[in-house]
Amino acid sequence: MGKAPVVIITGASRGIGGWVARCLGKVGASVTILARSKEDLSAVARDVEAKGGRALTVVGDIRYPEIHEVAVEKTVSDFGQINAIVNNAGIAGPLAPVSAVDPEQWMSNIQTNLLGPFYMARSAIPELRKTEGRIVNVGSGASTLPIPSASAYCASKAALNHFTAVLAQEEPLLTVVAVRPGMVDTDMQAFIRRQGHGVMPPEQVSFYQTMKDEGQLEPPLVPARSIAWLSLHAPREWSGDFLDYDNPQIALPALELLGESA
Repeated sequence: MGKAPVVIITGASRGIGGWVARCLGKVGASVTILARSKEDLSAVARDVEAKGGRALTVVGDIRYPEIHEVAVEKTVSDFGQINAIVNNAGIAGPLAPVSAVDPEQWMSNIQTNLLGPFYMARSAIPELRKTEGRIVNVGSGASTLPIPSASAYCASKAALNHFTAVLAQEEPLLTVVAVRPGMVDTDMQAFIRRQGHGVMPPEQVSFYQTMKDEGQLEPPLVPARSIAWLSLHAPREWSGDFLDYDNPQIALPALELLGESA
C-alpha cells in the first residue's frame, strides 16, 4: 500500500477549509492546515486525527510569502511528500464602491485572495512535481458576476481563475483547477449581510438575507466534500478549468467516497 496522500490547506481553521481537512482525515490523509487562529486550528486538527488522519498545524498569515515556505518545509519534514494544495483562504471585504474604497484594504484583499495562492503554489511546485500532484484554487461565482461594492473580491477571484489556467499550461505534470464553491453558510456570508447595508444596492443585501432566512445557503461540508475529492482525484484533462462544486462528475463521486457527513 502506498503512502497516505498529503494535502496542504489554507484557511483551514473554520468554514470550508476546516471541512476539507475533516473530509480528508476521514480517508486517512495527512493534512497541513494553515490559518491565523492557533486555537481553531488545534480544534480542526483534533477532529482530523479522530477520523483517522494526521494533522500538522501552521499558524500564520497567507499574505506573506515566508509562511508558505514554512508550511511546505514542515510538511515535507513531517509527512515526506506533498500530493496536493488547497488554496482556500479568502476574504470578501472591503465592501465599498471604487470611488470610496480604502486602497490599503483593497490591496489587502488582493494579497489574500490572489497573492496567497501564488505564494503557496510557487513554494509547493517543486514538491508537487515529484508526485505529479494537484492544486485546487477555491474561486467564486463573483469571478464572472459583477457585484457592486465588491470590486476587490470580484477582481481577485477573476484573476485567480486566469492564474489557474496559466499555471496549468506551465506545469504539465500537475493538475491545476479552480472551483466555484457556491453560496455557503460561513462567516463570509455573515460579513456581507452585516457590512453590505448602505454600501451595496438594497436589493443585493436583501438577496443575501433571503438566502440565509430561507435556508438556501449550502452547509460548508457540501462544497468541502467536492474540494477534498478534487484534491485527491481531479483528472488531468480538467487542468486549467473553472469547475462547479455541484457538477455531478464531482459531487457524486465525492459523496460516494466521503458520505453524507464528515
